[in-house]
Amino acid sequence: MIRVMSGYVCIVDAVNYRIGRVMMWGLFVMMGILLWSSISKTFFLPSLWTLELAQFAMVTYYIMGGPYSIQLGSNVRMDLFYHSWSDHRKAWFDAFTVLLLIFYLGILFYGGLGSTAYSLGYWGDNPFAFFTGLLNGSEEIGRMERASSAWRPFIWPVKSIMVFGFFLMLLQAISEFLKDIARIKGHEIGVART
Repeated sequence: MIRVMSGYVCIVDAVNYRIGRVMMWGLFVMMGILLWSSISKTFFLPSLWTLELAQFAMVTYYIMGGPYSIQLGSNVRMDLFYHSWSDHRKAWFDAFTVLLLIFYLGILFYGGLGSTAYSLGYWGDNPFAFFTGLLNGSEEIGRMERASSAWRPFIWPVKSIMVFGFFLMLLQAISEFLKDIARIKGHEIGVART
C-alpha cells in the first residue's frame, strides 16, 4: 500500500512542481500586460483588452500556482499550538484539516464544472453529462458566454483554467493527505524539493 501511495504522491508532486515553476513566470506576463496598458493610455489610444487580460492572467497565475503552494506548505497557518506538538500529532491534525480542504475543493471543482458548462451554452443542471456528451458527440456547444465589457472576450477559457487548477489542487490535497497518513504510520513518502 505504501508503494501505491508513494507512486501517486511522486507523480502528482512532480506534475504540480513543474506547473508551479512555470507559473512563477506568470508574474512577468501580468507586468508586461499592465506596462502595455500604462504605455497605451499615456501615448496612444487606450487598449480595451489590457485590464481584463491582466485579470485573466492573474486568475491563471493564482489558480495554477495553488497546487505548488500547497505542496510547499506555503499556505498561511495560525500557529498557536501547532509548533509545540509532536510530529505524530501534527500529522493527525494535518490529515484532519486536509480532509476539510478536499471537501472544499470538491465543491469548488463541481461548481466550476457547472459554471464552465454554462459558459459553453449548457443550461441544464448536470455538467458531467454535458462534458461526457461533448466527448461522445451527443451534446454540442451552445451560445457561449461573453464578458459584459467593451472587449467582450469569451469566458470559457478562464473558467476552464479555473476548473483545471481546482482539479490539480484536489490531486495535491489528496497527495498531502497520503503523506500525512504515511507519517502517522511511521513512513516518509514524497520527494523533498529545494
